[in-house]
Amino acid sequence: MAEASIQPLTVTLKVNGRDYTVTVEPRWTLADVLRHQLGLTGTHVGCEQGVCGACTVLVDGEPARSCLMFAVQMEGHEIVTIEGLTPEAGLSPLQEAFHRHHALQCGFCTPGMLVTATALLNQGKPLTEETVREALSGNLCRCTGYQFIVDAVMDAQGGK
Repeated sequence: MAEASIQPLTVTLKVNGRDYTVTVEPRWTLADVLRHQLGLTGTHVGCEQGVCGACTVLVDGEPARSCLMFAVQMEGHEIVTIEGLTPEAGLSPLQEAFHRHHALQCGFCTPGMLVTATALLNQGKPLTEETVREALSGNLCRCTGYQFIVDAVMDAQGGK
């Protein structure tokens, strides 16, 4: 039986407000294309099963696991990575709060945490520690206790 060839596809992805036309194999994940074709290495790949949250990006304003999405599915959607959340100069109020509250150690989970927390803050609703913990429950950290992360998000809601 002859092996079927996989034909690459050309797609246009809108990432961090900029259009990128890339040629991808249909099986390539969004995470792999962001990292290896667009050089946006802030999106980390951990478990590759959607469990750890390290690969979280915003798709049309909602947190999504980029390791579970095919890049070809993303044409016509707005994707924001951690690089798109960071101002040209300095840090965002949320990033400053993470720094102030020592809400990171190794930093591997931090981009996913920041992306998820940004989506939560963008809802504009008053937050409680419980709502922050619930929103971040899909982002795993092996280095810190989550309290400093929760404190940072709570602090950032005033300076969003």
